[in-house]
Amino acid sequence: MRWNWRRPEWPEFSYDFKVLEALEQRFLVQSGEFMGVFRHVGEDDQKVLRIELISEEAVKTSEIEGEILNRDSVQSSLRHQFGLGPERANIAPAERGIAAMMADLYERFADPLIDQTLFAWHSLLLSGDRWIRIVGDWRAHDEPMQVVSGPVGKRKVHFQAPPSQAVPVEMQRFIAWFNATAPQGMAPLPALTRAGLAHLYFVSIHPFEDGNGRIGRALAEKSLAQTLGRPSLIALAHTMEGKRKDYYAALERNNKGMDATDWLEYFARTVMEAQATTIKRVDFHIAKAKFHERLRGQLNERQLKAIARMFKEGVGGFKGGLSAENYISITGTSRATATRDLQDMVEKGALAKTGELRYTRYHLNLNVR
Repeated sequence: MRWNWRRPEWPEFSYDFKVLEALEQRFLVQSGEFMGVFRHVGEDDQKVLRIELISEEAVKTSEIEGEILNRDSVQSSLRHQFGLGPERANIAPAERGIAAMMADLYERFADPLIDQTLFAWHSLLLSGDRWIRIVGDWRAHDEPMQVVSGPVGKRKVHFQAPPSQAVPVEMQRFIAWFNATAPQGMAPLPALTRAGLAHLYFVSIHPFEDGNGRIGRALAEKSLAQTLGRPSLIALAHTMEGKRKDYYAALERNNKGMDATDWLEYFARTVMEAQATTIKRVDFHIAKAKFHERLRGQLNERQLKAIARMFKEGVGGFKGGLSAENYISITGTSRATATRDLQDMVEKGALAKTGELRYTRYHLNLNVR
């Protein structure tokens, strides 16, 4: 198998810019739309929303790699990182590490890329992992670095990275390319093109024993932020995790040759979807604030507890809507009280009701002016 890094033209990726031109323009337009929406959020709510968006990315970029983190712990650690309060007790190293990496990415996105930044990110990500031999430095093992799947004896090799002894030189060249293609660099590239190539180029080298995917996605975000002059806050990992098979398939289709058009189109469309998702989440946050203002002092403690739980589900809400059984489970109340509470919230415009009898479901009513 001849991998991309074995090609004579490596690492000069080629691509059809015409395929990406319209997407590049739409990305910049939607970025402006996002800032317009975000400015409608109050300063305190902006801080809350920022933590929610960053923590969701932290959790989802880890889920792509099969690591399940506690969202509340990540949020607590992020709030502490941003000076917004003390950190809760007993936060796992993986949760504290990803939070610290995301905070560093957010606050220092404009800095040129250096190997010490990548080493620091790797140390944060893998600080609690006892199985990794080298943390905070390039891999150095003699055996091939392979991306594989399947049971022992029937392993499928999806990719084999350059040998460890080649990594320092490859990464020196990658870092020089990343800085040269920045907006103020010697050879600037458009936002989506640069971010997509940065991710593909980095994971093709696979310079660390573990954590390459998470750091590669962080580099894509750093690249986008440098073009915009601010963190993008887009739900990139959230979107990739929802279609994980497509993400891995796109990478595998583009790890053997140097024409990256297919990958860049996939990546650009994923960024556009992620950007639209983030705008919806900001709209949802604004609607949430208006909802609470409209119903201030009108709901009892049980109702407020159920409403908080519904909002925690996010834009999608409870799958199929909130049932009376859900309400009883959340509040610990009786069926008769649950029926009264739910009907009261419908009458006050807090909830919208659909269905009848055992098919009755309730949804947050966010469209009231």
